[in-house]
Amino acid sequence: MSTITRLGVLTGGGDAPGLNAVIRAVVKTASNQGCECVGLEDSFDGLIHPDRARLLTLGDVTGILRHGGTILGTSNQGDPFAYSLDATGGAEDYSSRCIDRFHELHLDALVAIGGDGTLAIAYEFFKRGIPLVGVPKTIDNDIVGTNSTFGFDTAVAFATEAIDRLHSTAEAHQRVMVVEVMGRNAG
Repeated sequence: MSTITRLGVLTGGGDAPGLNAVIRAVVKTASNQGCECVGLEDSFDGLIHPDRARLLTLGDVTGILRHGGTILGTSNQGDPFAYSLDATGGAEDYSSRCIDRFHELHLDALVAIGGDGTLAIAYEFFKRGIPLVGVPKTIDNDIVGTNSTFGFDTAVAFATEAIDRLHSTAEAHQRVMVVEVMGRNAG
């Protein structure tokens, strides 16, 4: 087994709590092992466009835990296997370009942080020879084979707090209120 000396990391799909924490953990762990990290901006766009990758150092991830979102940006429309070209619905397969860019960046492996869409794309790259780790992230908690994904606990806590506050308002006005929260297939 070869040593990993340069690692790519990306965040894909919708925004969820904990993305920066995972990025920070990847960069810190890799740096402690003498491995460089390259941040790929806006999900797989970082492998499609040559100007969307940057070296991540310990300084880049210091203090990011308190910030929402992701320092790398994200996208839920950038499928390299069917990359949307314009508003007319045309699409092109840019997967070969991504694989070439992976090698041009001298990456040894990829860490893909995302939900079902991002991890499905990552799996396709794995089948084409890209070594990778998929980190399940979704507030829906609907990734097969996981008990709890990054973002889920925070989303549940936030929704619970909002519903508790709404409950007291409903009581005060003698009203019934309906609240819809995300969860897709998780129930």
